[in-house]
Amino acid sequence: MQISLELALTPLQDDFEAPIKEFIKKLRTSGFTVLENPLSTQIYGDYDKIMEFMTEEVKETFQALDHVILTMKLVKSNRSDYAADF
Repeated sequence: MQISLELALTPLQDDFEAPIKEFIKKLRTSGFTVLENPLSTQIYGDYDKIMEFMTEEVKETFQALDHVILTMKLVKSNRSDYAADF
């Protein structure tokens, strides 16, 4: 099953940029389709593979930071080729 996953990592600390950049770099090397914009990062691919990958990455990120929020939106389908038609 293909999915689209939108992520927004919010470290609750003064130096918030470094952990966000590190998280995005790990997503980039995942082998999945990854698209970024100023507000969030999207990752597209097989449900089981993405969730296995995310379980480890979220755990590592949460262990490295004292206070952090990760907002996730999950859509059943790969929407990486979406283009507005209006």
